[in-house]
Amino acid sequence: MIKEQLNVLINLATSDKSVGEKEAKVIHLIGKANGLSKDEVDRMLKQPSPIGDLSRFTEEQKFENLYHLIQIMKSDGQVFKSEIAFCEAIAEKLGYKKGVVAELSSRIYSDPSITTDRKLLFERAHKFVK
Repeated sequence: MIKEQLNVLINLATSDKSVGEKEAKVIHLIGKANGLSKDEVDRMLKQPSPIGDLSRFTEEQKFENLYHLIQIMKSDGQVFKSEIAFCEAIAEKLGYKKGVVAELSSRIYSDPSITTDRKLLFERAHKFVK
């Protein structure tokens, strides 16, 4: 399941046609935290798979995916309309309304070392469940 989640993040990172250094760093950190080697993550970055069925994720997995998507979107310091649109599309596939991206993005930081109250964010995101 972690590879599928990481693949969604990689698809976001490549949505603007290039993976920035900071985006790659965040993806590697997430991969490492979930037991993937640097080589495995590098292979996934070089050849992302199409995004599969996200409906079988648990509510917590859906939220974590959304959280990391927004974090990666912001990681290079530039947020492109294509990245926002991609996040909104994935949010909808995860069962959220598009507005969840705007709601959470002001409270999620690009630096993974800066933590936020995930329980509060989870509750806010839950208000956007379809």
